[in-house]
Formats: sequence, structure tokens, C-alpha cells
Amino acid sequence: MSDAVRETPAAGADSPVLQRLSTLDRFLPVWIGVAMVAGLLLGRLVDGLDDALAAVEIGSVSLPIAIGLLVMMYPVLAKVRYNELGHVTSDRRLLATSIALNWVLGPALMFALAWLLLPDLPEYRTGLIIVGLARCIAMVLIWNDLACGDREAAAILVAINAVFQILAFAVLGYFYLQVLPGWLGLDQTDLDVSMWSIAKSVLVFLGIPLAAGFLTRTLGERAKGREWYETTLLPRIGPWALYGLLFTIVLLFALQGDTITNQPLDVVRIAVPLLVYFALMWGGSMLLTRALGFDYPRATAVSFTAAGNNFELAIAVAIGVFGVASGQALAGVVGPLIEVPVLVGLVYVSLWARKFFPDRATTQPDTRPSSTDPSGAPR
Repeated sequence: MSDAVRETPAAGADSPVLQRLSTLDRFLPVWIGVAMVAGLLLGRLVDGLDDALAAVEIGSVSLPIAIGLLVMMYPVLAKVRYNELGHVTSDRRLLATSIALNWVLGPALMFALAWLLLPDLPEYRTGLIIVGLARCIAMVLIWNDLACGDREAAAILVAINAVFQILAFAVLGYFYLQVLPGWLGLDQTDLDVSMWSIAKSVLVFLGIPLAAGFLTRTLGERAKGREWYETTLLPRIGPWALYGLLFTIVLLFALQGDTITNQPLDVVRIAVPLLVYFALMWGGSMLLTRALGFDYPRATAVSFTAAGNNFELAIAVAIGVFGVASGQALAGVVGPLIEVPVLVGLVYVSLWARKFFPDRATTQPDTRPSSTDPSGAPR
């Protein structure tokens, strides 16, 4: 966001949040739609683009896409106030809620939806189950930032997901593709994936921007202080998060242009359980956190973390195990194409739903100075 929402008394609780968004942010879905169309046209009009983009890969992900993801995540992680993470790690209820949603409910819900809605399409079904096991460590930071969620909480929850991903992905894959289907009398699928391949994805797509963001804030504040850092430097680097997001979307749609246009019914079949999944995970998480008395910023961080998925890892695993032309890989690729517009829409729903949550001041003390919006401007 750019000069979007200002969380100060001057902003006024009476004016709707969406009306206080800048023109750029209010039409963010339009820019994303344009990026999608541009990607589709690029993929259809430029011969050999797929091979060119796939010529160099990082962890089975195209280098240009990897660069887009890193550019997208760096500004968000540069805004995190790392010296305040202790406030989040001491909140055991927040951590327990997120772990339960991400590592118990999320995979189980995707397993159920995949079998209920794709009983006749085993490759797509397996691909969706893999997607459900890959918890988000990337784009969730963008959605949380756009929705004015708690940045420090999101950073901690993403870090927890990264650790659990390394330790639990292969085990949960075995359980949901072999053990549980066997118990229920359903078809079983093998999933042979190494812990190192998962760790490599996490280290690249979370470790690099996390280290860069931490060093930027630490060195910037040490050199010129927090006020200069948050009022001068962040507004300069903040917009690059959205530039990286739009660049990544263009490339994703360019790579999958032929698939989307040549197999539209398959894309629709895969999209339906994903749509239901995003709606249930995000909506259920918001209702649960509201019932537990969370304030809006932390409820938002928990909900978007629960709703998002690590499609980079899911695609890499599907390609590595089943092949680049497999239905499992297609299911993984369709994931972000559905997630991006849906979660952008949920950002706006989240901003509207803010009025139903208690103020932070009524739930916990907050002595922090004024925050900044996702582009770095004070809010």
C-alpha cells in the first residue's frame, strides 16, 4: 500500500477503512488482473518462453520467478521490528492456534476436499493434497501487510511454518497419501521426497530475504535511527514488494498460458476445491480468533497464515516426484493462480471486518510507535 491506512486517531474510526486507501491500493485487484492477462498473452505470443524461463532453476523453481519472490518478500521483512518479536513468542495462545490451524486442520481439510470433489481424478487429487501439506512461508507476508496485520506476528508464524515444513512435510505426506487412505479403504499414493529438498526451498525463499531484511533494519537503525529508517528508507524500498508480486504473477501466468487455455475444464475442476479451501480456512480462522478475543492485527496474521500455501514447495515436490507434465504438477501450478485473486479479495474483506474486532488497546498494552503501511509510509 502507499499512504494507505493510518492507524492514528486522526484517521478516524468513523470513516470506512477502504475509503482511506490510496487510489493505487483501492485498484490493486485491477493491477493484478492486468498482470494475469499480460502473463497469458506473453506465454501465448512468445515462442520458447517456457524453455527460456526454465533454463536456470533454484530448487526446481525458475530463476526469474525465484528473483520475483525474493524481491517481493524483502521489503516486507525489512519492515519487521525484530527487537519486538519477544511480544509474539510469549503469546502461547497465538502460537498454539496457528500451529493447530496450519498443521492439523489445513492438511486434513485439503485431504477431505480433494477426495470429495476430485474422486475420479487421482493425479489432481494427489497434487492438491501436496498443496495442503505445504504451509505458506512467502506470499502470506504480502497479504498480511496489505490487510494491516501484525507484522511481527506474521514473521514468527512464518518462521514456525518453515521449521515444521522441514520436519513434518515428508511424514505428513506419508500419512495423508499412504496411511490414512489405507485406513479409509481409498487408493494409496507414494510420496518420496527428501528432507533436504524441502529445507533447500525454505532456506532460499525465506532465509535469504529474512537475512536481508534483518540486516537492513539493524544496520539502518544503527546508522541513522528508527525514525529515519521508517520515515525515509522504508517508503523507498516498500513499493518493491508490490512490484515483485506483479512481476511474479506475470511470469506464473506466462509459464502456464497454454495449460490454462487448452485445459480450461481441468483448471476449473482443480480451482473448485481450492476456492472452498481458501474460504473455509480464512473465514474459519477469523471467526475462531475473534471468538478467542484476538485483536484485529493478530487475528489477521493468523488467518492469512492459515489460508495461504507454499506453492513453490508444492510445485517443486510434484515436479520432482511425478514429473513436469504430471497432473500433480498442474494442480500445484493452478494453486497460486487461484490464490492470488482470492486472497487479494480477502484482504479487502479483512479490512472491512476490522470493525468487528476489539481494539488492540483493550486486549493488550501497545507501547510501540506508529507503524507503517505495506509500502513503508507511516500509518
